Amino acid sequence: MPQTARGRLTSQQVSDYHAHGYLLCHDQVFGPDRLARLQAIFEENLALYGHYDLDIMHARDPRLMEFLLADEVLDLVEPVIGPDIGLWSSHFISKPPEGGKATPWHEDSAYWQGTIDDCAGICTVWLAIDDTDRENGCMKVIPGTHRDGGGYSTYQPVDASRNIFGTEVTPGTFDESQAVYFELRAGECSLHEARIIHGADANTSGRRRAGYTMRYFPTTSRVNPERTQPNRIWQARGRDAAGQGLARWEG
Repeated sequence: MPQTARGRLTSQQVSDYHAHGYLLCHDQVFGPDRLARLQAIFEENLALYGHYDLDIMHARDPRLMEFLLADEVLDLVEPVIGPDIGLWSSHFISKPPEGGKATPWHEDSAYWQGTIDDCAGICTVWLAIDDTDRENGCMKVIPGTHRDGGGYSTYQPVDASRNIFGTEVTPGTFDESQAVYFELRAGECSLHEARIIHGADANTSGRRRAGYTMRYFPTTSRVNPERTQPNRIWQARGRDAAGQGLARWEG
């Protein structure tokens, strides 16, 4: 199948991503040595911070910028959001075996309202650190909801002791039977759009489930810097299209 002008995705994959709001990529994102280095960085930070304090890790560990700005990743992102790319955030997500909390149904955009003027186009690359499947609580999405709900559904409270978040998209407002599960081998990845409804079941298996989320946005969208602290927004590729003074990493 034909490749896009610059990127690792075929034209059909790009079309599927825009239609459904997600894409599974079963090729290895990085070569074996770079993946092993990323996994080692994750293990160091997990030992320091624990399973539930791994957000915005590149602000604490600048070694991660090598991976966030790597062509291997940006060549996955550019075909779906365009050539002018900002680095939005990153987050190691780790669920311990036999008790990793569930992630309730949610939209990333619901948490970012007011932080950026348009959540359309924000793309998350979810790179598997461990093998992830239904048994250990892999991510799941409701296809097409990035268009249907617009990214701002109604929410209701859930038991915070059993869930990572304290709210979930109101049941009955979408069809849970349509869920697609993201089963990935370590080193593979998925892409999903910020407005899609997604979540994950609790990890009741004997295996850990860890991944690295790398989030990007088209720089035509304008960010409110007062709402992003302590996360600094970086220019990852192309132009600062909205002229908002995005810095480039010089490390």
